[in-house]
This record gives sequence, C-alpha cells and structure tokens, in this order.
Amino acid sequence: MFIDIHAHAYRRPIPFVVQFCTAEQVLERYDQAGIERGVLLPIVSPEIYLPQANEDILDMAKQYPDRFIPFCNIDPRALTNSADAPLDRLLRYYRDQGCKGLGEVMLNVPVMHPMVQNLFKHAQEVGLPVICDGSDVVGGDFGLYDDPGLPQLEHTLQRFPKLIMLGHGPVFWSEIGRLETPAQRKTTFNPDGEQVGWNPPTGPIKEEGVVPKLFRRYPNLYGDLSDPSPANALARDPEYGPKFLNEFQDRLLFGTDICGFDSPFPMVDLLIEWRDTKKISEQVFNKIAKENAVKLLGL
Repeated sequence: MFIDIHAHAYRRPIPFVVQFCTAEQVLERYDQAGIERGVLLPIVSPEIYLPQANEDILDMAKQYPDRFIPFCNIDPRALTNSADAPLDRLLRYYRDQGCKGLGEVMLNVPVMHPMVQNLFKHAQEVGLPVICDGSDVVGGDFGLYDDPGLPQLEHTLQRFPKLIMLGHGPVFWSEIGRLETPAQRKTTFNPDGEQVGWNPPTGPIKEEGVVPKLFRRYPNLYGDLSDPSPANALARDPEYGPKFLNEFQDRLLFGTDICGFDSPFPMVDLLIEWRDTKKISEQVFNKIAKENAVKLLGL
C-alpha cells in the first residue's frame, strides 16, 4: 500500500539520543503498517547522531532488495573541506552502486553555505534528488539553517532548477501557514539531547505561509511527508489540509522517518482517514502513498 520515502536503520545499536532500529525491526514495523518498501537514509554528519557508512545502507538493501531502497549521503566537508571539492566523484560512485538519492543532509550550517551549495550543484549534475533536514539555529542542533520564510531554500531552488529537493522536517512544514512567531519553527535541545520548549503551529490556517507558494513557484520542490511535522501541519486544518494534498498531489511522498522502534506513523492514519471519508480521492491517495515514489526513484 505504501512506499516510505524516509527511513533509518543502523547495523548495530548506538548509545546516544535515539536507539535506532535494525533493518529487521524496520521491516517488522513495515509489516504491521502495510508498508511495502522504504528508502534508507544514512546519517553521516556528527552534529547529534553518530555517523554511519553508506556501505551499511548498501549492505541492508542488498540483504533485503525487495524491501529497501538505498540513498547515499555525503557530508559537504568531505574530500577537501572546501567549496570546490569534487563531490561528483563520490555521488556518481554511489549512484552506480544503486543509490537513488542523496540524504539526509543534516549538518548544522546555513543552506547557502558554499560547501552545501557545492554538494547541491554536484547532486544536480549527477541526477540525484536530495532530502535535507532543517534548523532555526546554528549551534546546538542538527539540520541546515534557514531564515523565517525559507529564503535560502528558495535561492537554492532558483540556482539549481533541475535539482529535485524534498522539503522535510519541522522548519519546512511549520511554514505551511503564516507563522505567529519564528520560534514556532522547531524545538530546542538540552545538552542531554532532550527536546524542550516547542510550541508548533496549531489551529486553522488563517493565511498561507511560504510552503504552498514555493510549491507553486518551483516545480523542482517536492514534499517529504515523514516525521510528525507534516501530519501536524495538514491535520491542524481539516479543510485546508486535503486541499493542499489535492493541489500538490504529484509532488508529495509518504514517509515515516522511523528511528526508534516505537516511532509513530501519523501519516498512515491521516491518509487512510481522508481517503475513506472522501476528502481525497483514491487516485490522490495512491499517488502520495506509493506512485510518486515509484516515478521519482525509477522503481
């Protein structure tokens, strides 16, 4: 029924913040939720999680080829720690090994940082879609920093019109409606890794934010519907949410962002509910649940 555009698994447990699933645990959750296949995204930047090798992801995908789809991930500081690093060499290698995209890019520097832009330039050249996470601060967090209104994302979409970028995470999805305050965009972290102090946007969307405007303006922007933030953004307004899915039905992709074994899958229930209550059609449901991923990744 579903293809998951965004999942994580570690070969062995790691000791800090999140006890990531093994491949087998991910598949157990998939079987419970009716998820046929999923994209495994390696974590390579050390801002909060311990890095893993792209080869770990390739090994898991090789072990379960009918269930897992590998992405590669390259820290923009790789090779030469400079803005002219030949990262295309690495991206072409992993593409030829079967990787269908790049991500999850989540080092904590600005989106417009020259080394990040260099990575995006090479991803466009090699033909790999990109999934990034975001942050509203630099320091003490993970994810690429962008300002309120996402101008750095917009500049990137302008600079690389053939690069498919999948918007992901609270900093992106909180701007489906106009923000009341900038701090609504994301939680903060205590030094022990506990998330504190977040008040995400709630209630009806009185005025559209930048996210739907960016979707209308840039055909290379897609939506990664994983983790709880897009489900919160859509469900907060049960009239606007289905309209958003209908308008951008060809560029939205179901996801879970499974980390720990007990990670919730709110988008499963939301999509099924809105299909069954006719807020979205069966055709729209199928596109978002599976068909858009098949098309984007050439499955």
